[in-house]
This record gives sequence, C-alpha cells and structure tokens, in this order.
Amino acid sequence: MLLERLAGVEGMGRGQRRLVLLLSQLGDFDSLEYAQALGPVLPQLEAAGIGVLAIGIGDEAGRERFCAFTGFPLERLLVESEAQLHHDLGLYEGLKQAGGPWPNLLMMCAGLGSPGTLAEVVRGYTGDRSAPQRIADDETIQAGPLPPIKGSFFAWAGGSGFQRPFELASVRLRNMAEVLGHWRTYVPRDDFLTQRGGTFLLEADDTLLYSHRDPGILGFSATMARPLSFLDPWLH
Repeated sequence: MLLERLAGVEGMGRGQRRLVLLLSQLGDFDSLEYAQALGPVLPQLEAAGIGVLAIGIGDEAGRERFCAFTGFPLERLLVESEAQLHHDLGLYEGLKQAGGPWPNLLMMCAGLGSPGTLAEVVRGYTGDRSAPQRIADDETIQAGPLPPIKGSFFAWAGGSGFQRPFELASVRLRNMAEVLGHWRTYVPRDDFLTQRGGTFLLEADDTLLYSHRDPGILGFSATMARPLSFLDPWLH
C-alpha cells in the first residue's frame, strides 16, 4: 500500500532511505506543528541521503496555504481528499461515537480516546526544560487575538535556551488562528476531523526502520519534547 504509493513519486522509490509522514487533516494541530518542526532539519536529512515526503488530507488550495504558512516545501507535500491510505495502514481513526465528527473531536480534545492530549496541552503552558526554545528572542509572533509578542518576553518567565512557560501555547495559538481564519481552505470536509496520522522511516531495501502511529491529538511523536529525536541514529 504505502510502497505502491511511493513508487509513483519521483525520488521516493526503492534505493534510498525515506521518511514518510502520513499527516491528518492539513488544518490539524499535529500536521502544522510536525511540518514546522521538520522544516529546519530538511537539509540535514538530504545530506544524510534520506528522502522526505508528507501526505496529508486536503486539497490543492490547502496544500499551497499550508506550505506558505509553515515553510514546508511544496514539492514534499502531497494531498488526498480521502483517508483511504491512512485506513489501509491501520492508522487510528479517532473516536467514532454517535453525533458525528465535531462532537468526537471535542471529546478527543478533552482527552477521551486521545491519550496524552491533556498532558501535552498542559506542557505547552507550563514549559519544559527538556525541550528546546521555540521562539527566538529577537523574533516577533502574532498569536491570534493577542498583540504581537516578542520572543524576549518569554525570558521573563524563566530564562532562555529551553521551552519557556506559555511559549509553545503561543505557537499553537498562532497555528489555530491561521486555520480558523481559513477553515475551508485547510479542511474542505469535516469527515476526517478525528483521523490520526503516522510516521514511517524506510530503509533503501524497503525494510521498516521506524514507525509511529499517532494515538491521539498532539501525539504525532513518541517524544513530543523533541519530536524528531527518533531520527538521531541516522543523522549522527
């Protein structure tokens, strides 16, 4: 299934290591945050001979806006209108209780059927000394309805060189404001609001070197403080 999909993508066939992200909806917290984390290390992955491809749920308009906002390369993102590939790979569909996708999404945001979500939300507000700093001191971000915030502001909450209190929450608020302001661009259909994604690292001979299946919202990595740490053995 996945190998068949990759065979039709230039540079992602057998013969080199490949990192494949199955993103959820392009407007999902996880999709935006994962792309923002991965973008800066793409040159290192290229130098290590690892091809990168993300496949998300959405359409062409969403693909273009997603890449413009996150900085993720347009040529490394494909979109599909259905979640068939996700289903074929057995990725978690999320809660499927009566009431439709919106009530199920809200319950997952509250932690039901979505292990780790509440703890990850709290970490965004309380800070994390084991995680890197997210906003440079000289960087200014516009986070939703709040006035522009300069990165040095977060130093007042405890210093620098690590994830400060409210820092990650501000990044997520900025992401949320972007999506809500362009909802139908990012999420053309509500059918797959609860669908989760996955990560697959393949060897040149198609052996699976690493995989992660998202268990819930804000669970795109097994180590959210350093979401790309699984790549360390192949980069160092």
